[in-house]
Amino acid sequence: MQTAREKMAAGAWYSCLDAELDALRRTAREAVHQHNHMAPGARESLSAPLRGLFAAHGPDCLIEAPFHASYGCHIHLGARIYINAGCVILDSAQVVIGDDTMIGPGAQILCAQHHKDPVKRAEGLEIALPVTIGRNVWIGAGAIVMPGITIGETAIVGAGAVVTRDVAAGQTVTGVPARPI
Repeated sequence: MQTAREKMAAGAWYSCLDAELDALRRTAREAVHQHNHMAPGARESLSAPLRGLFAAHGPDCLIEAPFHASYGCHIHLGARIYINAGCVILDSAQVVIGDDTMIGPGAQILCAQHHKDPVKRAEGLEIALPVTIGRNVWIGAGAIVMPGITIGETAIVGAGAVVTRDVAAGQTVTGVPARPI
């Protein structure tokens, strides 16, 4: 019998109302709280609390405060990543962000998709779909990247866009839902 964490990692339906997952979220909240309450000068590179939380990170990454991650342990950052203030990463699945990517203020990267059946949703059933962002991508302020999305290298996601489909390398998308321009 698989645990909820194993089901989550496998991309299967799982209950987020699980003690092990709750403990992981508490660990993330503590690390994020420490990061968000550090003096600005202490965050000139990836802060120690986030370095200890993330699955992987390259050099020269900077995450402005406030920042929020649901688990943190599924986030993989390349080198020279800049994440502006107010970013939310709900990383119930792997989130991979390529080298030299910039993410604007208030952007959201979401992996969890709750069940559409209201009874199952009330039971905490959700599925986690990974998000992959290529190198040298620019995600504008307030953009939302939905579960299961891949954004190709050098793509641009306009401010306020809601990305519901994969974005090809070099493509610029804007709008709700995001469409190529």
